[in-house]
Amino acid sequence: MATQTLALPAVPALPTGFKKWIIVVTAISAAIIELIDTSIVNVGLTDIAGNLGVTVEDVSWVVTAYAIANVIVIPMTGFLQRYFGRKNYYIGSIILFTIASYGCGFADNLWVLVGFRFLQGIGGGALLSTSQGLMYDAFPPSQRPVASALFGMGIVLGPTLGPTLGGYIIDNYHWSWMFYINVPIGIAAVLLSSAFIDKKEDELNIKRNTIQIDQLGILLLAVGIGSLQYVLERGEADDWFDDRIIQWLTVVAIIAIPSFIWWELRGTKEPVVDLRTLKNRNLSVGSLLMVIVGYGLFTSVLLYPLFAQRIVGLTATQTGKLLIPGGLLTLPMFALVGRLLAKGVSPRLNVIVGYVAFASFCFIMSTYNMETSDNYFIYALMIRGIGLAFVNVPLINQSVATLSPKQLPTGIAIVNMMRQVGGAFGVAITNTFVTQRMAVHRGDLVSNLQPGDMLTTERLNAMAQALAAKGINTFDAVTGAYKNMDLIISRQALMLSYLDTFKLAGLFFVFSFPLIFLLKSKKMDATTAKAVADAAH
Repeated sequence: MATQTLALPAVPALPTGFKKWIIVVTAISAAIIELIDTSIVNVGLTDIAGNLGVTVEDVSWVVTAYAIANVIVIPMTGFLQRYFGRKNYYIGSIILFTIASYGCGFADNLWVLVGFRFLQGIGGGALLSTSQGLMYDAFPPSQRPVASALFGMGIVLGPTLGPTLGGYIIDNYHWSWMFYINVPIGIAAVLLSSAFIDKKEDELNIKRNTIQIDQLGILLLAVGIGSLQYVLERGEADDWFDDRIIQWLTVVAIIAIPSFIWWELRGTKEPVVDLRTLKNRNLSVGSLLMVIVGYGLFTSVLLYPLFAQRIVGLTATQTGKLLIPGGLLTLPMFALVGRLLAKGVSPRLNVIVGYVAFASFCFIMSTYNMETSDNYFIYALMIRGIGLAFVNVPLINQSVATLSPKQLPTGIAIVNMMRQVGGAFGVAITNTFVTQRMAVHRGDLVSNLQPGDMLTTERLNAMAQALAAKGINTFDAVTGAYKNMDLIISRQALMLSYLDTFKLAGLFFVFSFPLIFLLKSKKMDATTAKAVADAAH
């Protein structure tokens, strides 16, 4: 009687050589263009507003729409990959992102631009959340920390290069090229992904009719998180709770988010986001720490250009160039972190180094003034680059290291979402705090200008004489001197408020530092690392 042999499922071969590095470059490029688009438009809002004939406050919707779409899609990535298949979902998202980018470029109306930015954010949410899974699939388990480090470069370089690239385009070209540059990269990414990325076995046998769609969960998530993101993004610009829309959306968020949590935990057997994974200590602690990292990353990207341009007087291009040395230093730092993780160095130790470096950057920036030279900015931004390299990848890995393979897609999506939410909180806190502190500092400075004070009188007389020497009549010269004094006071108050805000960001890192020691230090085994590869970022 012939013996029957059981056929074991074939283990998919890892890509090698040219194919492997094409996948790596494609995944990193797709992630970078998504992250660049979170910050590239910040430096061009004034130009866009002028060109479209709207106010700067109205054009900030261009930023808000992208952020809302992004933060809604990211936590649903695990479900969408299961439903459509990772390769199909990834390529479809790149196509949507590319078409929306082209639409943003030719938009001649604010709300057309905002609509395309929302679509761009929907497509972009998948690029970040699936690209690292592709990176992991290109490396054996022993080299996956290196894959994380390579991908981590894109996570940090995207927001860092955004203002640099945006400043260069605004100074030399039309603002629409901030969006058009995505088109050739997107087309190349679609072609390369179609040719070189293989479908996994579970993608070949997708039975969509067996996958239950959590429609209520998706609705509650979109409404709750979307409302919260709107409130955080628009709160300061719209005077917070003096605005009726902010009031209503705050109520909607307060109702929808707890309802979403209850429904996902109790109301459905097939949740779109399995919140039960947050019972895992590493994931819950790591998610809180990731909020702080997102806060620090987005706050620094917002504050540094404002300080450099509005206080020191640098152009957009000069501001961007100062970011380059820190960005270049970040590249070898990520490679170093990858090697340290591969050799078994505790991820918790790496996170500690990153936290200390990032807090140091914030406190150093809180000591700068109007006379600060370019070299000092470079020095601080290099420390920031070291901090981001040491904190980002190890924290992501450690947050999901103790999850089961089934829980990983949800865990990774939650970590991603928490970084975005942290960034939204950071922008909201920064805008509000700067406004409040500026009013306080202005009051303090004005209180020192007493009528009849000899130094104040001398300063005003000197400014009036300088204006009179230019041919301005005496009355207008005196009026101009008072206006100049007012501008000097406002600029000083703004500078002091920026310094306070950097200090506040540093304190967030200091106060959350003890949470690092609650992370269980565990190295991923091969099974878990493979599951991370199958999941996402």
